[in-house]
Amino acid sequence: MHVECVYTRHVRAVLVTGLRGVVVSVRQSILAILDQGPSYGYRLRAEFERRTGSTWPINVGQIYNTLERLERDAFIVKRETDTDGHVFYAITPAGHTEVFEWLRSPVPRPATTRDELAIKLALAVTLPDVDIDEIVRVQRMSTMSTLQQLTRAKNAGDDPDSTDELAWLLVIDSLIFQAEAEIRWLDHSRSRLARATAKGLSASENPSEPRRRGRPARAGAPIIDERTDDAEALR
Repeated sequence: MHVECVYTRHVRAVLVTGLRGVVVSVRQSILAILDQGPSYGYRLRAEFERRTGSTWPINVGQIYNTLERLERDAFIVKRETDTDGHVFYAITPAGHTEVFEWLRSPVPRPATTRDELAIKLALAVTLPDVDIDEIVRVQRMSTMSTLQQLTRAKNAGDDPDSTDELAWLLVIDSLIFQAEAEIRWLDHSRSRLARATAKGLSASENPSEPRRRGRPARAGAPIIDERTDDAEALR
């Protein structure tokens, strides 16, 4: 069984763009690969994609930009250039320490959300004449479709024969659990919205006046009426 046998172009697109907020640490990943030995840009890209199950293809320009930053931070150094013009990079002791700390440290979860769906739904409940239930319904159908495609991809290759295939399955599993969690959250949100509607909560058509900021007026200072011009108000 080979990963590419079950990795159709359609499923690959789902994995890359199907879920929001997936962040890959290219910087630390490149360092971890270089910790195995010197390499150059195109080979690093190929190794990154292979070692992450080909789930997040990246362009070589991003690789070279990352290499420049890593060199600036003294985590890597340039080595020889081969006969084909490939510039090799090697990790430094500081880079090795960075990899060691990254692999043994938890990935922090943000205390606030930048997830587009959560922000979209939160904003929508404050707007008048918006069908919130329809937003939830459409999103649930989309996420369910993604979940079904991910599950089919997993079932087509659920018996790995190599670490490359195992890496691919680990990422697939992660995306499946994210999709399942999103569906549960959408169902929970629908119930919460129904209870809020039953209580009579609704968006206001007239947004409240924002509070003005600034220094308090000094005692004895003239009061400027914004409905008149300044010269007339100071007479």
